Amino acid sequence: MRARLVVFPVKGRNWCFSRSIDPSLEEAAASHTPSSLKHLWKNISSSSNSSAKNVELVIDYASNKMDKAWTGLEKAPEGTFKNKLHGLGLKLLSRVKPSEIFLKSISKEVSGVEITYPSSLNARLVRRRLRHIAMRGAAIHKKYFYGSVMLLPLSSALAVLPLPNIPFFWFLFRSYSNWRALKGSEKLLQLVSDCSCAENSTAPNAKGSKPESEEPKHKSHGSQDSLWVLQPSKELQELLNKHADENGLNDSAISDICKTFSLNAKNVSKFRHSI
Repeated sequence: MRARLVVFPVKGRNWCFSRSIDPSLEEAAASHTPSSLKHLWKNISSSSNSSAKNVELVIDYASNKMDKAWTGLEKAPEGTFKNKLHGLGLKLLSRVKPSEIFLKSISKEVSGVEITYPSSLNARLVRRRLRHIAMRGAAIHKKYFYGSVMLLPLSSALAVLPLPNIPFFWFLFRSYSNWRALKGSEKLLQLVSDCSCAENSTAPNAKGSKPESEEPKHKSHGSQDSLWVLQPSKELQELLNKHADENGLNDSAISDICKTFSLNAKNVSKFRHSI
């Protein structure tokens, strides 16, 4: 499965990295998630999966249960305790960095990426920034994953209290989220660091190679069989020029770009203030 990634500057040196939304793929992924403990145990015991694969099955099952519980809180009547818990959850989720959300979107099913970026940017710079966010994400989320897992036993002790064990579920969510971001980082790094694709991207054509700074303005890099394809977009460049501002892209500009390239506007907006 080839994923479409959209990369562009949003404010100063802050860049946005986002994956185009494909609802059909999300539904297909949800259909393969174990829906019950019986189904989960059947998948683990009846297959020859590796231990890492079984861990992923358990994590997907826990994620499915958390999603259902979150949906229940979301539908709770206004003013109820569950509704207040939902409000608290939204405040906590707003603190999640947009880079983590982006890395989580690079699932294990992704076998290649098409990278769309403004035509004025250098292709090598775009690919370098993607490698940087993947390497940095792998280091950060590995540390955060182990930290969240270590806090789970401590927070589970709060289950003796009559109130919902919010810390336990938060650390459980953070463990799952950091695990997904870690795996996404490793997958993205594997895709954009492929040596054979790098050779394809810089190979001279029949008329001789063009200067590096000119190449991204006139052609895409990599072939359709490569793990990655760099695709400069004049349409994206025109949208950026239309809303150019010293304070970065405003809400209107982000809305137009998100509608054109099927992105999540809330996640894209976070990149304006992300370090």
